[in-house]
Amino acid sequence: MVDTPVKYCVFEKPGVPLKYKTRSFLPKPGVGETLVKIRLSTICGSDIHTIDGKRKEDTPCILGHEAVGEIVTTNSRHGFKTGDRVTWSIADSCGHCSACTDYQLPEKCDHLFKYGHASISDGTGLNGCYASHIIIRKGTHMVKVPNTISDAVVAPANCALSTMINAVSHIPGVPEKVVVQGGGLLGLYACGLLKEHGISQVYCLEIKKESLALISSFGAIPVDANHPQQAIDQILKQSSGPVDVVIEVAGIKDLIPQGIALLRPGGTYILAGLVHPNSQMEVTAEQIIRKCLTIKGVHNYSPKHLDQAVAFLERNVNRLPFESLVSPPFLLSELDTAVMEAKGGAWGRVSVKPD
Repeated sequence: MVDTPVKYCVFEKPGVPLKYKTRSFLPKPGVGETLVKIRLSTICGSDIHTIDGKRKEDTPCILGHEAVGEIVTTNSRHGFKTGDRVTWSIADSCGHCSACTDYQLPEKCDHLFKYGHASISDGTGLNGCYASHIIIRKGTHMVKVPNTISDAVVAPANCALSTMINAVSHIPGVPEKVVVQGGGLLGLYACGLLKEHGISQVYCLEIKKESLALISSFGAIPVDANHPQQAIDQILKQSSGPVDVVIEVAGIKDLIPQGIALLRPGGTYILAGLVHPNSQMEVTAEQIIRKCLTIKGVHNYSPKHLDQAVAFLERNVNRLPFESLVSPPFLLSELDTAVMEAKGGAWGRVSVKPD
């Protein structure tokens, strides 16, 4: 193990190409830690935002937080062994602060560490998934991946799918009508989850016409969103009135008035996609008050949501076209090219594997 080379890509700052590097040794995991060999990672939109300078991280760093891997060795981690195929939560939490205990929000831990968001000077430096190996810290939730689920299907589960599991969990009761704003990966996951929950009418707004058929395959009613008022009118007519819940995953602030217009009095608006600085909303308090709306922000997820995400994939792997959402893999040494492919938007996720 000591002589095994480690390969990784370093992000220094926007506008500078990612640097592919090799070092000649693997670190030994500390107590409670696990050394994992990355099998496949996927490029999340937040990684692209960082590369483009729309969000700031400690640099230099190894980006990437969506991945599946195989345990090389583990140090006092009960229930896991060498060779296990695993995924892990995006966050490492202390388990002792108020956020972890009193508020049940370990994803907002006072001592939070997030994979793919930390400097290479932090710990071993193997903190991101655009690498051949990663060290999983002792406060990180890990989940074994069933053999029935491929690497491509499970790789985005520890960010995109788990976040949507969290978002859907905040819907009160079992509503009749839900609108999803955005038909990308998060929106498609939302559609699949909502239909599994027994919601009879799920509408999904999307501007890319080539995505409408895929939305249908995840059980939702696709709506062309290129003309916002027409989209509103279509949904209100087809659903015979306003809807119970709107879930925003498009990350476009101009969609908020549309969501407010679609909601019935007493409806719920769940915001999950506007995680970037350009997110100031054009909405008045009066609009919220007069409609008696509940607005819920959802960011990341708790360990239980990752468990539920893997279980959801296992239940539906032969029913929903998860494989079609992820590109064939690029090599890690081709990460710059993979990022350009991801920016093109042809795939729900672009995948990367170590050389």
